[in-house]
Amino acid sequence: MRLLHTSDWHLGRAFHRVNMLGAQAGFIGHLVTTVRERGVDAVVVSGDVYDRAVPPLAAVELFDDALHRLADLGVPTVMISGNHDSARRLGVGAGLIGRAGIHLRTDPSACATPVVLRDAFGDVAFYGLPYLEPALVKDEFGVEKPGHEAVLAAAMDRVRADLATRARGTRSVVLAHAFVTGGEASDSERDITVGGVAAVPAGVFDGVDYAALGHLHGCQTITERVRYSGSPLPYSFSEADHRKSMWLVDLDADGAVTAERVDCPVPRALARIRGTLEELLADPGLARHEEAWIEATLTDAVRPADPMARLAERFPHTLSLAFAPERAPEDPDVSYAQRLADRSDQEIAEDFVAHVRGAGPDEHEQGVLRDAFDAVRADEAVREVAR
Repeated sequence: MRLLHTSDWHLGRAFHRVNMLGAQAGFIGHLVTTVRERGVDAVVVSGDVYDRAVPPLAAVELFDDALHRLADLGVPTVMISGNHDSARRLGVGAGLIGRAGIHLRTDPSACATPVVLRDAFGDVAFYGLPYLEPALVKDEFGVEKPGHEAVLAAAMDRVRADLATRARGTRSVVLAHAFVTGGEASDSERDITVGGVAAVPAGVFDGVDYAALGHLHGCQTITERVRYSGSPLPYSFSEADHRKSMWLVDLDADGAVTAERVDCPVPRALARIRGTLEELLADPGLARHEEAWIEATLTDAVRPADPMARLAERFPHTLSLAFAPERAPEDPDVSYAQRLADRSDQEIAEDFVAHVRGAGPDEHEQGVLRDAFDAVRADEAVREVAR
């Protein structure tokens, strides 16, 4: 069986104020063409179909167009909700849409009810695990302490239990939206850290033939059977070096996996350039970036006049401009943002406690801070669903 694995469409998202709807429509067209020309038997979409819980109308219309085009091909599609989607909204009409071969899996309680497709070698069971917010699904899965690993492991226990009841030789595919250990993040994914730990081990997916992952925006192989497709389009400059693609996955009669990357059309290259303003305007080596979307970081000791206008004369698609004067780390003028770079909310809060009273929080106090951050995250998730 040949699968096309994609995820993280983020329909409705802009890129530094650039409307990406046209590029997203181009990707949908490319997806449909790939399905038709490469003999795809099933499409799997591993979450974050939309960029937010209440997407703009134009994004909903594009999604509707995608569903119709996939249904017209007669190729089954399995989709799950991600942490950006509203699971309840995305799942509206799932039963009716399923009759057209588009299977939406947004209910955590149904994670062990697969979509079963058949090829010349027998059945393939597709299990959809929508994004599992630990604080919201801990009761459903009976875990005492909410955490990503605990709830995902409980969901996979249900999957394996169902798979054990099926005919011998049944192959299996799991769709999941999570941060798996070994994956490389970028700046454009929404943080899903809970209790200070976001990552789950790849071993949680043991026992299935292929795990089609979503959430991380870079295409990557965790193991031969556990892969991220990545987003089809760039959504931050941290993705400047990404090769945007989908996975074309072949499952043979015994469940062995062969995978090939299929490149996605990207509207414009991304480039990050750094130096003084005069260096950036004069460097001949930067000529290759003149038509790219640009993130420029200026290192001038004194902020130059009209930097954006001057940069735009050479790099007309400059979208982001930052200032990072080259100073010694001990320089008191080093920015607050630089001092906080790569530090989690938990670490920043602990640093604040240490600054205020002269000693950092003890183990109990660290737990209180973690619980507070988790409660805020869960409340935000509930509010998004209720909007």
